[in-house]
Amino acid sequence: MRRYFIAGNWKMNKTVAEALELVEGLKKEVSGVAHRVMVAPPFTALDAVAKSLKGSEIILGAQNMSDQESGAHTGEVSVLMLKDLGVEVVILGHSERRLIYGESDEFINRKVRLAISRGLEVILCVGETLEQREAGKAEAVVEGQLAGSLKDVSEADLKKVTIAYEPVWAIGTGKTATPGDADAIHKAVRKKISGLYSAQAAEDLVIQYGGSVKPDNAKELMGMENIDGALVGGAALKLDSFVPIVKFDA
Repeated sequence: MRRYFIAGNWKMNKTVAEALELVEGLKKEVSGVAHRVMVAPPFTALDAVAKSLKGSEIILGAQNMSDQESGAHTGEVSVLMLKDLGVEVVILGHSERRLIYGESDEFINRKVRLAISRGLEVILCVGETLEQREAGKAEAVVEGQLAGSLKDVSEADLKKVTIAYEPVWAIGTGKTATPGDADAIHKAVRKKISGLYSAQAAEDLVIQYGGSVKPDNAKELMGMENIDGALVGGAALKLDSFVPIVKFDA
């Protein structure tokens, strides 16, 4: 039985003080929720948030990491540094990393394998642009990203991976894929995973939806057969919008 997984990606937002204010409120509001709940603050706030979350059920996530474990990589953050801070999950392959910073499937794959080898869970993001969707290539693009980003990841290690389907055209735009459209891609993801691994692996896989998830559409999205959670951006920055998403079934 898949368990809902709601994650907040704060992106390049929140000072340490602001991050602590948000997470302190969040701890009180979501205590006892049955779903898995995660926050991914900016690197500068990870240590403070980790200390604040100690003893709570909220998972600490990071927004990215280097494909190298250590060495002369100025400005990068390694998997060992994240683990040292108490990070349990890392978001990899986000569309902003792919499109703005040119990260390829091969590059993301190195990160995925390194994260898993060092005991971190991974949220692997996939998704098509508006141009690709309008050209009828949405499923093919997502399937290609899955195959490339999961290369040489074993079925046993796949248990440490959550897939986040994020249509690029819906991220931060206010536009959202219809629940039916989103579920169709989630279904295609399961089919691809079944082909790459097994039917059981596909059935067990948790797939989040990301792209302008809000309190008023969360329940309908989560009600779809193949949608198992959400990777939330802007709405995760405020209690009054993130808490109702986490409690979508309350």
